[in-house]
Amino acid sequence: MVAAPLGLSALTPAALRRLRMRAWLLGLSALLVASIIVAVTIGPADIGAGDVWAVIGHKLGLLSRSPVSILHEGIVWELRLPRVLAAAAVGAGLAICGATMQALTRNPLADPYLLGLSSGASVGAVAMMLVGATVLLPVGAFLGALAAMAMTLGLARSLGAITASRAILAGLAVSALASALTSFLIFWTATGDSYREILSWLMGSLAGSRWSDATLALVAFAVVGVPLMASSRILDGFVFGDTAARALGIDVAKTRWLMLGATALLTGVLVAISGAIGFVGLILPHAVRLVAGGRHQHLLPLAALAGAIFMVWTDTAARTLFDPRELPVGIVTAMIGAPAFFLILLHNRRAT
Repeated sequence: MVAAPLGLSALTPAALRRLRMRAWLLGLSALLVASIIVAVTIGPADIGAGDVWAVIGHKLGLLSRSPVSILHEGIVWELRLPRVLAAAAVGAGLAICGATMQALTRNPLADPYLLGLSSGASVGAVAMMLVGATVLLPVGAFLGALAAMAMTLGLARSLGAITASRAILAGLAVSALASALTSFLIFWTATGDSYREILSWLMGSLAGSRWSDATLALVAFAVVGVPLMASSRILDGFVFGDTAARALGIDVAKTRWLMLGATALLTGVLVAISGAIGFVGLILPHAVRLVAGGRHQHLLPLAALAGAIFMVWTDTAARTLFDPRELPVGIVTAMIGAPAFFLILLHNRRAT
């Protein structure tokens, strides 16, 4: 008897799914690298992709001499590359936070912005800016995000069991309170040009990002975001409810608070770097679910890659579309995110 030839038709549905997910991971990884290189080339200076690779190779010690002029090398290494890397880390981190919060709260509308984390982080960050302690910006943003999360969940629990609608209502209330407190701090304390600087930051901006910002964002993602991605099985358990999670041996209360605290920490650091940027944590997980389904083993890494690519290009658009003026990147993400979310809602409605 002649054995049937092996091929895609011989694979089981599960094996085909894994193969498809690996293809998506490889494809989005390649697209992210290409996006970073191309985004660095975009701007008034005539810089090509080869110049970017040459500068990176020279700075990493792979090339003894750089064929790029000192001016262009400075533009690539000191201005554009750290900003693009910071944008990628912020986008990846916000997407991970959104997907994690949606699983932990069983709320498809949960994200750092809707549940008040971004607004709370803004209060802490603005307070640090106004007192001149900019070096403590990430600490203030984290404490503000943590306080906002505790207030949101505490308010929702005071109404009974934490449900999706109660979490949304509590988050909106906390977000409004935090926004009002931020406005009060600015009105009462800010003087001169600090008004414009703070308002630009509150609308989301990566202008002025340097290697210290990019390094902080990348380290925060590695320390907090990667462990969250490794917790995919735990998040899968939460999706089916607390009872199912307990049946899998998960300490529901402790694990939920620990992971929500981790998202607050990551959100606080990212908001300290980029300001309050909405829609990324809400839209990207939903968009990726159309491809990856609901399993977090596939959803989280794909959402991180998609979020990184999205932020690289929205920030590039923000700094170049109206050159020499620069838009806050939060405006661009909202202009894209609002209609994209509407389209996702329409797709889900047709699918049900």
